[in-house]
Amino acid sequence: MGWDPEALALELDRTGALLKGHFLLTSGRHSRDYIEKFRLLEKPQIVERICAEWKRRFERDGISLVAGPAVGGIVLAYELARQIGCRYAFTEGTGHDRFLGRGFAVGPGDSVLLVDDVVTTGGSLKATWEAIARTGARVVGAGIVIYRGSEPLDIGVRTEILLTLPLDTFDPETCPLCRRDLPLVRPGKPQD
Repeated sequence: MGWDPEALALELDRTGALLKGHFLLTSGRHSRDYIEKFRLLEKPQIVERICAEWKRRFERDGISLVAGPAVGGIVLAYELARQIGCRYAFTEGTGHDRFLGRGFAVGPGDSVLLVDDVVTTGGSLKATWEAIARTGARVVGAGIVIYRGSEPLDIGVRTEILLTLPLDTFDPETCPLCRRDLPLVRPGKPQD
């Protein structure tokens, strides 16, 4: 049985992960739609299926380490590394300033698969790649659970997207939701 992106889309609805409102995304853009990834990631059986599909797609790439950006990337990197039987790591920081901390030993002998949950511009994933590249490790691919953009996404390596769900985003300066004075929600942060 192959991967069914529609089943993942149904899980978004079933778990209440797709929210409506006025949201500030990690990319800095605004949107009327927000995917609360932890409605999916809190369910180990869903994470297990996602990672099993990535394992299948990258099984010939000799992965020795799986890495993702904190916070959602930690859950995905851990589970995929568990299934592959290799190590995992995660990057910390914000935006384009990410780093490997916590004593993770990553180096030139590693073949790294990057993973991320919901991607709008790919900035966090690219910053994770840069942090990994500084160690001399080789990034062999990237796995994305949900790509919410409509333009082709270029991470710079083979990228496997499990669900593409184009959702509108806006520059803060031209956001129609701001013009309507709708309250801006910063997901994952305490609200004012």
